[in-house]
Amino acid sequence: MQYENLKSLLDSKVEQYNRVDFIENDPIVIPHQFSVKQDIEIMGFWSAMLAWGQRKTIINKCNELIRLMEGAPYDFIKNHQETDLKRFLGFKHRTFNDTDTLYFIEFFRQHYQISDTLETAFIGKLNINSSIESYLNNLRTNFFSLPDFPHRTIKHVSSPKQKSACKRLNMFLRWMVRSDEQGVDFGIWKHIKPSQLICPTDVHVERVARKLNLITRKQADWQMALELTENLRQFDPLDPVKYDFALFGLGIEEKFAAKIS
Repeated sequence: MQYENLKSLLDSKVEQYNRVDFIENDPIVIPHQFSVKQDIEIMGFWSAMLAWGQRKTIINKCNELIRLMEGAPYDFIKNHQETDLKRFLGFKHRTFNDTDTLYFIEFFRQHYQISDTLETAFIGKLNINSSIESYLNNLRTNFFSLPDFPHRTIKHVSSPKQKSACKRLNMFLRWMVRSDEQGVDFGIWKHIKPSQLICPTDVHVERVARKLNLITRKQADWQMALELTENLRQFDPLDPVKYDFALFGLGIEEKFAAKIS
């Protein structure tokens, strides 16, 4: 497909799917229940980390977590007592279990004692013009810096160092960083720029991107995510990941890749 035609297709699909009408069945609906920045961060991070499997199940599990935190995640993180943690025993979503849940709570508790935003867990002491790759590697280091962290939880927070495409973390960063008039992404983080973001790459996005010749790398890894994002920058260098809406919408809503297989 020629550049002009491809850009026209993608831009039209961004306009179609970057709308609040489509978030009801998407994990981003979870942080949209809140207005306090820290609540949005906590439940945005959690819903992104649990975002594998059926979207309905993901949303139900996140709502269960919200109920367990009495509808106020940030207040619970700051003020819970040790006895309050018993209610999380038995919580499970696929391979994410109560051990992982309790560690997430403890990480949030300690982090918010020293910072009022989760953004600093990514940036830390890095230069604000550092790459997203550096921020993601830094987040993983910070996340598992607490003494006696459960080794089993490591698999739930990826990083480019492990050659992962980091789909869920890139999705979370899109939610926190992108800002436009459509009201889907939150744009509550100001140090990371939309132009720095890397496109979240799941199976749906990958299939459509391959059909559109936006990626050639066979392995679904960090390098593939970089390749896709670099090609998307041709269409909008300041906001390349807005095309996540187009690729995901074409893949899961329209089954685009299957139609032209």
